[in-house]
Amino acid sequence: MQANIQTLPITLTPELDFDQNAASAFGELLTHEYTQATPFPHIVIDNFLQADVIASIREHFPVEPTNNEQIYERGYKGQLKRQISPNACSPYLKNVFNTFNSAPMLEFLEKLTGIQGLIPDPYFAGGGLHETKTGGFLGVHSDFRLNKKLNVERRLNVIIYLTEDWQEAYGGNLELWDVGMKNCLKKVLPIYNRCVIFNTDKDSNHGHPEPLTTPEHITRRSIALYYYTASGVGGEPGQRNKTHYKPRPKDRWSLRYYVSKLFKTKR
Repeated sequence: MQANIQTLPITLTPELDFDQNAASAFGELLTHEYTQATPFPHIVIDNFLQADVIASIREHFPVEPTNNEQIYERGYKGQLKRQISPNACSPYLKNVFNTFNSAPMLEFLEKLTGIQGLIPDPYFAGGGLHETKTGGFLGVHSDFRLNKKLNVERRLNVIIYLTEDWQEAYGGNLELWDVGMKNCLKKVLPIYNRCVIFNTDKDSNHGHPEPLTTPEHITRRSIALYYYTASGVGGEPGQRNKTHYKPRPKDRWSLRYYVSKLFKTKR
């Protein structure tokens, strides 16, 4: 289950700006591969950011706790994970995330996915910088679909991995599962400067459910970006703003029972 890898011929410049025409053209070039991917539309792109830009992001990654960050210590929702808002970070990181919310980035994503009218989230609800320590994981799930603050529908996830020299032995693969949660159809290793983009439909089942086996001083770090449209969200209104976690066939019975009851999924 190897990822199909693309290398981005355009990058963020040191001034943190895209070439809008080049970004649009490259997105259009990859449209077919993206839309035809299984188990749901997605793509994996290596060397996504210019080398000095991603190095600066890594250097500015907050080591000390920041304001408004969330910690997940235990449970299927995630363990040993911190979620950091860019709005609580250094001016440099704020500028980086502003670029990810800019028109050239939206042009690239719209041409890539075929989804028009994409809207970024200036509040980065659920997104920003993520970090998971050894032993940590994130259960397989499909994402919340309604941004309650902006009243817009979530359509895309963009993940950029930040940990240098990631080893396969560390685990941490992003797993993409089929609709029925019977089979994992792809695993993507979270190597440095690798970007994964995918649709966030109601059955876009994904996660990194295996506990990390990294040394204590190495963490799984990433950028998480979410994009929306103004169109209405399908499904029951009460369920639109919830993340739905789903057990895997190999998970122990007690965990499968717990998740099925808590999130009302089929065992």
